[in-house]
Amino acid sequence: MRDRLLKDATRVIVKIGSSLVASKGIGLRPERIEQLAADIAALKKSGRDVLVVSSGAIVSGIRKLGLTAYPKNLPEKQAAAAVGQSRLMWAYEKAFEALGQKVAQVLLTQQDLADRKRFMNARNTLTALLEFGVIPIINENDTVAVEEIRFGDNDNLAALVAHLIDADLLVILSDVAGLYTEDPRTNNQATLIPVVADITKDIERRAGATQSFEGTGGMATKIQAAKKVAEYGGATLILSGEPSGLLPSIFDGAEAGTIFLPKGKRLTSRKHWIAFTLKAKGQLTLDDGAIDALVKRGKSLLPSGITAVSGEFNACDAVACVDRHKKEVAKGLVNFSSDALKRIKGMKTAEIQKVLGTQEYDEAIHRDNLVIL
Repeated sequence: MRDRLLKDATRVIVKIGSSLVASKGIGLRPERIEQLAADIAALKKSGRDVLVVSSGAIVSGIRKLGLTAYPKNLPEKQAAAAVGQSRLMWAYEKAFEALGQKVAQVLLTQQDLADRKRFMNARNTLTALLEFGVIPIINENDTVAVEEIRFGDNDNLAALVAHLIDADLLVILSDVAGLYTEDPRTNNQATLIPVVADITKDIERRAGATQSFEGTGGMATKIQAAKKVAEYGGATLILSGEPSGLLPSIFDGAEAGTIFLPKGKRLTSRKHWIAFTLKAKGQLTLDDGAIDALVKRGKSLLPSGITAVSGEFNACDAVACVDRHKKEVAKGLVNFSSDALKRIKGMKTAEIQKVLGTQEYDEAIHRDNLVIL
């Protein structure tokens, strides 16, 4: 299964962690960027489309600004990113130019992908770059992003780009060799898990919440990214980015890293977008009957099954659907605003028009706009 997935992968996202290209003490590591560029160019020459999602801008800017610690407030992070992003891109430009490979810088915010029109514009731009033989180098637009429109980490960004561009495989290059049974830095008896067929609670527990100075995430964010990609029908490989030549060699059968297999049932592009790209602006609490209708019978959500409404949202916004224990069971696009739903929650369909004066929809969320989580 692993060999077939790697052999058949024609469009690959390569996510590069901060620790591979920059460090607190010395800033950018040009020799490492040159090594990574050589491996990525070799992968491109094998006939595959390759896109890069690279971290490292903020860490690169930290040294340039003379900071002694990772910035904690948003303006300082944005200042470091503004200084570091140009340096990071210039290092990639020089490294790939020496190999005769064209690259392009693409900066995204979460809002670019949450808006369907901008989502398609980004998709068309990246597709055009690939058709020209260019390797897009993608990063979050940290200098303008605020907390409400941030991806959170570049593992998550890479997973969403994989969906955006219909990638077959996401390769997350890191300073660790893959997912282990325990943290190998604290337990020398830990062993590498080569294949993960399903991301269970136990797998998420093993991932923990490790974090380095250079990165904003750890193994936990990589597992979350792999989960998103699997839902769309793609595979994810977590691999060490340190050894030279390892990345292209895995496509020739080399055994390394941990591969996460795709889900058997693939979400449509639209439902994946609803589930993982849009941020919920509110929350609907459902009764047991409504949950049963959604989860077991594939029904739409009716106002009668809603027991509570929280948050402020408009019609067509994304909302989370939770049970009485606040566990999220679904996510979807609502047909009514929060004010309207507060007035009609728990009501039968025939009663809605009497309260609202009009009734364009019977469903609070139509099943075509609903994703079971």
